Amino acid sequence: MPVIGYLCPESPELFGSRLEAFRQGLEEAGFVEGRNVAIDFQWANGQYSRLPALAAELVARNVDVIVAPGGAPVALAAKGTGTTKLTITHNF
Repeated sequence: MPVIGYLCPESPELFGSRLEAFRQGLEEAGFVEGRNVAIDFQWANGQYSRLPALAAELVARNVDVIVAPGGAPVALAAKGTGTTKLTITHNF
C-alpha cells in the first residue's frame, strides 16, 4: 500500500478544511485512506522550527510522496531533506 507523508506546520484542528478537501481529492482519484493508501501525518503544531526534523522522519519512514501544505516553510523543509521523492504543496 502506498504511503503519503503529510507534513503540516500547524495542528489538525487548524487544517480541518484542508484535510477534508485533501481526502476528497484523493477519493476522487480512487484512493481511500486505510483501503488502498495510508497517510503518515506529521504536525508541527505551530512550531515551525520542528519542520525539518518532521520532514526527515517522513523520509526515514520511506513514504512514497510528501504533501507539504502551508506555504514555503513547509515546502523548504521537505526539500531540505535532500530526498528525490515528489513533494506536493497545496492551498485549499
